[in-house]
Amino acid sequence: MNIDIGRWKHVFKLDPDRDISDSALERVCMSGTDAVMVGGTTGVTFDNTVDLLSRIRRFEVPCVLEISDHDAIVPGFDMYLIPVVLNAGNPDFVVGQHHRAVKEYGPMMQWDQIAAEGYVILNSGSSAARVTEARTELQADDVVAYARIAEKLFRFPVFYVEYSGMFGDMDLVKRAAAQLERTRLFYGGGIDGPDKARLASEAAHTIIVGNAVYENLDRALETVRATQE
Repeated sequence: MNIDIGRWKHVFKLDPDRDISDSALERVCMSGTDAVMVGGTTGVTFDNTVDLLSRIRRFEVPCVLEISDHDAIVPGFDMYLIPVVLNAGNPDFVVGQHHRAVKEYGPMMQWDQIAAEGYVILNSGSSAARVTEARTELQADDVVAYARIAEKLFRFPVFYVEYSGMFGDMDLVKRAAAQLERTRLFYGGGIDGPDKARLASEAAHTIIVGNAVYENLDRALETVRATQE
């Protein structure tokens, strides 16, 4: 399947370590979202990832794996997204895990199916921030600088602003997005219904909806149409 992330406006993110019924998964995959992203911070294994992939593959929606643990890399996804946490306090999440994965799997990797994401994590209370030891007390100018680093220095196709569980500062997100010419700004965090989806889609190029799928599916599904209005 030909994947063009430059056209994505809406993505559902599903966590292999969380339960979702077959009927709920069908509604997500048939919702009109541009893609389904599979990934999580903790509890992600090869077995639960391959199980979720096999269930999603009953549908035609593009399916990408955001890799958080190289032991949970599963073949068969349309694309693989590799987070590089630019504000991580633990350098393992900047290049350490990536080095180990490429050292082990490099000869087998299909590089045309792999893209790096420059991540900035801004919710200090999130699992992602704790695991990566992210420096979250950033000003807007700091995030703008990271956006420029992602595009101009590293030429990442994606700059991901992650608030993970809380709705973030849309003015900050908008300022960061305004710096980008080719790189796509993904925003994730606290999008629990159509109103916040509209606000986020006005600030970011692509919105990621995750927790709402598990907390209020009907409201989560309404976020798709909100990005199309």
